[in-house]
Amino acid sequence: MNNDESANRRAPMPVAFFGIAVGALALAGAWRAAAQVWRIPQQLPALLTALALVVWIALLVAYAHKWLTQRDDALGELRHPVQSSFAALIPVSTMLAAQAVQTYSRDAAIALYVAGVASQLALGAYLHGRFWQGGRNPELTTPAVYLPTVAPSFVAGTAAAGLGWTQLGALFFGAGVFSWLAIESIVLHRAAVHEPLPEALRPSLGIQLAPPVVGGVSYLAITHGVPDLFAYMLLGYGLYQAIMLARLVPWIRQRAFSPSYWAFSFGVGALPTMAIRMLERGAQGPVEWIAPAAFVAANAIIAMLVFGTLKAAASGQLMPVVPNRTKAA
Repeated sequence: MNNDESANRRAPMPVAFFGIAVGALALAGAWRAAAQVWRIPQQLPALLTALALVVWIALLVAYAHKWLTQRDDALGELRHPVQSSFAALIPVSTMLAAQAVQTYSRDAAIALYVAGVASQLALGAYLHGRFWQGGRNPELTTPAVYLPTVAPSFVAGTAAAGLGWTQLGALFFGAGVFSWLAIESIVLHRAAVHEPLPEALRPSLGIQLAPPVVGGVSYLAITHGVPDLFAYMLLGYGLYQAIMLARLVPWIRQRAFSPSYWAFSFGVGALPTMAIRMLERGAQGPVEWIAPAAFVAANAIIAMLVFGTLKAAASGQLMPVVPNRTKAA
């Protein structure tokens, strides 16, 4: 007879958990932007930034521990056609952390930026190069494919401009824009003509909101003056994506809450940031009510994600469950 020593075990921390750090840092960035436009005590964005950095550091420690103690799991994740894309959230969160600490230490910001850019380019070339080699099952194509090239390029552009390297920022912005346009057609084609996404992968659709608004934040960082037509175009497309995702929420939520829902958080945090930056630069008209509405919505949505995450952790359901191998008695 076969004897199961244990029916299941908790898997190590998935690399996709870095979406929590990205969302927390993005929301903190929205609060820092809001404090420049509205009467908000500076202590609030400072506190949120500190909490987001603590989350990011905790995840880095947990992920490093995974590589030290469960290397096979970590390698398997990097080889997976879907999960590997989420590894790009590590350099993305690192560059967001660089923006967060810039006010306090330019040297620390530069160090984090260099580390983020170096790992972004290496990981992006590896993962996107694998994509070009073909043989990919279309059913495994999700919006996560934006992560190795689009997200880190836009964030690298924003962070570079914040450090005063505007031309470098423009280079990264260009890489992000053209990667986004090329990849979006692939994602839309898969969604339209192939089988619907499995329930477990549907929360990844939240990533769809991020490119236009994260790219919009980057575009504003490398330009000056009153926002131009292209800035409004990016914001408009971001708002359209938000409406589309709101329409899809009942379909996406057929799966119970899991940390994968943090895929929504980057775009949710970047949308108000972009609108607020436009206000700061002199935008008028619809942006004047879009910015506060998006800011309130972002805080509410991310608060729900935090609540769901804490509830899952308290009930012991935060980490995914994998079956143990059976051993012969």
